[in-house]
Amino acid sequence: MKLIGIAALLVLTGGAAVADELQSPAGHFQLRLRGVGVLPVASANINISGANIGGQTSASDSFVPEADLTYFITDNIAVEAIAAITKHTVRNAVAGTISNVWLLPPTVTVQYHFNPTGPVRPYVGAGVNYTFFYNPKSTLPNIGFKNSFGWALQAGADIPIADKPYFLNLDVKKVFMGTRIRASGGAVQASARLNPWLIGAGVGWRF
Repeated sequence: MKLIGIAALLVLTGGAAVADELQSPAGHFQLRLRGVGVLPVASANINISGANIGGQTSASDSFVPEADLTYFITDNIAVEAIAAITKHTVRNAVAGTISNVWLLPPTVTVQYHFNPTGPVRPYVGAGVNYTFFYNPKSTLPNIGFKNSFGWALQAGADIPIADKPYFLNLDVKKVFMGTRIRASGGAVQASARLNPWLIGAGVGWRF
């Protein structure tokens, strides 16, 4: 009987250890799919033949799908890579519509997860961004947008669905991005900031 009791104890503790290992996020990935509102807070300094035209500059909002992949280095520290494509129209109060342009802004953040196995799993993050500007459409001839590096801040929460590996996600980012615009053989030049808020909600899977 004593041997049976010891064997049962070993099985139970071994099973608990396996359960703890599976529950621990360290060494695991998370995949999220979100719908994201991209809300630029734009500004620009626009010059035509060396003269500043003034006027307020704005960029249109957009709503896009976004995907990210997260890897947990430890239970609390993770690295997330984010990808999405978004399109914006840049306007100036004096010059009117300047251009439509597509953006591909891959972003990598390092996150701290406060309660990675709890019923609500909040996190914060900070990282870097590189924005590709492509396929601009404008009445200005030969317009081009310069790609650029930027910074990103992030906060959000994962909410598990029952005891499954699936969860809901809420996420807010602030991305600090800018560009230089050149058109008409250099007669039109501008430095612009977009600095969008990215407000998203979606679903995820830990594996």
